[in-house]
Amino acid sequence: MMSNNFFDNLETRSKEERYEDHLKKINELIKCAKNNKKQSSRLSSSIQNLNQLSDIPVLRKSDLISEQLKTPPFAELNVSALKEFAHIYRSPGPIYDLDGHSKDWWRFSRALHAANIGYGDIVQNCFSYHFTPAGAMFEEAARILKCTVFPAGGENSELQLEVMHTLGTTTYIGVPDFLKIILEKADQKQISLTKLKKAMVTGGPLFPNVAKYFKDKNIQVRQCYGTADLGLIAYEAEENDGMIIDENIILEIVKPGTGDVVQDGEVGEVVVTVLNNLELPIIRFATGDLSAILEGESSTGRTNKRIKGWMGRADQTTKVRGMFVQPSQVNKILENLNIKNNKARIIVSRANEKDELHIKVESTHSEQSEIDLIQQKISEELKNVVSLRGTAEIVSINSLPNDGKVIDDTRDFGE
Repeated sequence: MMSNNFFDNLETRSKEERYEDHLKKINELIKCAKNNKKQSSRLSSSIQNLNQLSDIPVLRKSDLISEQLKTPPFAELNVSALKEFAHIYRSPGPIYDLDGHSKDWWRFSRALHAANIGYGDIVQNCFSYHFTPAGAMFEEAARILKCTVFPAGGENSELQLEVMHTLGTTTYIGVPDFLKIILEKADQKQISLTKLKKAMVTGGPLFPNVAKYFKDKNIQVRQCYGTADLGLIAYEAEENDGMIIDENIILEIVKPGTGDVVQDGEVGEVVVTVLNNLELPIIRFATGDLSAILEGESSTGRTNKRIKGWMGRADQTTKVRGMFVQPSQVNKILENLNIKNNKARIIVSRANEKDELHIKVESTHSEQSEIDLIQQKISEELKNVVSLRGTAEIVSINSLPNDGKVIDDTRDFGE
């Protein structure tokens, strides 16, 4: 049951309770997934502790898209037959997604509740109801919380404004930029929207100047983070307090291009395991998004870990002299040279009308002769792995920025 402050008691449970629950559920999920031949090939029978989850290879969205094209619609990864699904969706990629019949399958009601959205609110859902699941995700969540929903979709700001004024919409759900367009149009037409007091935004960055604009309009804005593949990942409960991880997922931050978990606080790629999707088990799905774990707990009393929110894309693949340079190749260079737990990045630049490659690797070595030898080996391995010549540089530990970048393309593609 929901209390006035929390959606359920899962939000305030101890770390030990959450750990045991997640360990039990991941083993149930693995058992379910092993009923599928394709899923079974990448999974062990069970795990004894959550650290062993990192032994399972990550599943990348790009790989899933290519596999779905080979064997549509779900790459034969679904455990349940199509007739058992509630809906099937098609998102850009193309990629097919689904939902099941269980209540709150996407889990976004937790995010709306944390934003104080519920019974008595008239919600204008400005996410698409066509092909993709975004509209349905928030429709389901708002109805669970007994809101009144207008299924607006994400087009025609003129009509959106008319409906907001006529219905006395109290809550907007959609991308932040579209809300700003509607509000600016209201100012132009001198149409009052005094009942609009709340907004849940996602699907695009909330820039500081836009957040201030909403605040000046006395609209309480909260953000959440989710995807069509995974549902809710994390949500805001207070402004500038990070995003709290959903209770029904396991979230890892890994070194981009790998499945290796990084230390808390270090920026890396978000990898998610969804614990309630038994129709098509999703275990260690690499989102391609960057974030980092925040220290401590939320000021709201919710005890789960928090992330900084969306910090950009982890897929830093770029093309140099007709060749693709990928984050996984940087890790391969280090592995081949048995360089472990050291940060590294390839910097792509342009000089004298030519593309240049330069790789920096953190190291504790201080003797110049050792540095020269290692730099030579790295340069040679760069050519072996990437098939491109470049230079190498040993730099001191912690000298590279903690921004999750493995490839830094500094070329200016503008005119």
